[in-house]
Amino acid sequence: MSPTLTKTLAALPLASAIALPAVADDATLDFGVPAWPGITVKTEIASQLLEPLGYETRSQELGLQVIYQALETGDLDVFLGGWMPAQQDMLKPREESGDILRLANNVDGAQMTLAVPEYVYENGVQSFADLDANREHFNGEIHGFGAGSAASEILTKAIDNDTWGLGEWRIVDTSTVGMLSAAEDAISRQEPIVWVGWTPHWMNLELPMRYLDDPKNLFGENNGKSDVLTLMRSDYAESHPNLKSFFEQFAFKAEEQSWMIQAFGLDERAADEVAKEWISNNPERVQAMLDGVTTQDGAPAWPAVRKALSL
Repeated sequence: MSPTLTKTLAALPLASAIALPAVADDATLDFGVPAWPGITVKTEIASQLLEPLGYETRSQELGLQVIYQALETGDLDVFLGGWMPAQQDMLKPREESGDILRLANNVDGAQMTLAVPEYVYENGVQSFADLDANREHFNGEIHGFGAGSAASEILTKAIDNDTWGLGEWRIVDTSTVGMLSAAEDAISRQEPIVWVGWTPHWMNLELPMRYLDDPKNLFGENNGKSDVLTLMRSDYAESHPNLKSFFEQFAFKAEEQSWMIQAFGLDERAADEVAKEWISNNPERVQAMLDGVTTQDGAPAWPAVRKALSL
C-alpha cells in the first residue's frame, strides 16, 4: 500500500514548523504536498502506480514556500502543483540556478483569477475594473486561501501598487476551506463577495460563480490561464531517468481533477480510495503514462502495474 496522506485544513506556513530529513533519502521518492485536494489525490495516484515498479514513496504535507525551499535544498524530490504563472517568482530563481527542473504540465485547462457569484456578475461586476467602484458592497475585502500563497502575493503586490484601484482593499487570507465557506455563506444570503477562484476544483461544479475579466492579466495571460507543472529536483531527475520519463507523461484533464477534488475535498472520501477508483476506471490512461517506463529491475512497467492492480 502507498503511504496514507494526512488531510488538514491548512498547509504549514513556515520551514521552522516542520521536521524534514536533512537530505532526502535517494532510495525513497519524497513528494511535497500542500493541503490541496487535487495535488493530494494526484500524488496518491502516482504512489500507487510506482509501488508495483519497486519504488518507495513518501508524502509530506507542507506549505508552498517550504516545498520550493525543500526542492532547492534536496529535502524533497517531486512536486505536482507548480501553478504557473502564479508561482513563477518562486520557481524562476531556482530554475535558473539549476536546482529545479520543470517536467510537464500535468493539467490541461487550468485557470486562476478572481471570482464572484453569478448574481454579482449579472449586476455589472464583470471585470477587475469594476471592483473599486463597488468597494463598499464588498467591504473592501478579497478572500484568499492562505497567506504566503502565490495568489496572496499577486494580490498584495496589486494592492501595494494600487492596480485597478485596489490600494484601499485588503486580503482576507484563511484557507481553501475557510475561503469557500465564506463564499457559500455569502451566496446563501445573496450578498456580494469576491474570492480567488480556480479550475480544476469542485467550486466550479457546486457554486453559481463567474470569473472576472482582467485585461492587465495579474494572474497571467489569457485571464489567468495556467499550467500546473510537475517539478523535480534536478539532480534527482538526472539520477532517475526512468522516473523522469514517468512524470513527463503523468497528466490529467481539468475535468478529471475537478472530480478528484470533489470526491476527496467535498465528499470526504479517502485519498487512496479516490486514486484507486480513477486508476481502475482509466487503464488506457495508465498504460499511456507508463509507455517506455520500466520497473526497477528493467521489466516493462505496464504489465507489472496491470497485474499488481488487477487492471
